[in-house]
Amino acid sequence: MTMSDPLGDMLTRIRNGQRSRLQVVTSPGSKLRANVLDVLQREGYIRGYTEQEKKPGIREVSIELKYFDGEPVIRHISRVSKPGRRVYSKIKDLTTVRNGLGIAILSTPRGVMSDHEARAQNVGGEVLCQVF
Repeated sequence: MTMSDPLGDMLTRIRNGQRSRLQVVTSPGSKLRANVLDVLQREGYIRGYTEQEKKPGIREVSIELKYFDGEPVIRHISRVSKPGRRVYSKIKDLTTVRNGLGIAILSTPRGVMSDHEARAQNVGGEVLCQVF
């Protein structure tokens, strides 16, 4: 069965894993997912991730979730741009997430980056998700 929103599936697995207090969740791998996980790791929302190749051409990603004092670090993670409705934003029109306490992850011509990095490089793009 094909999946219509692979990134949304990974975000849901992370959300469900945090609610269940799991240490590690797995998801099918892709370049976009790995780039989003790189941003989450740089910003301190996950401990890290590892990629394994289950079969030739089929990758799987193990995501290590992060907790602080027994509470999940990620309080909210949601998909903004969906396959049915893409959301693009110029850097001037990009709003802050929770008054700067959270991040938005963007897919830009210069790669996948957080909204802070996009503002520093003065580049807009597709708003993939919001995390706080």
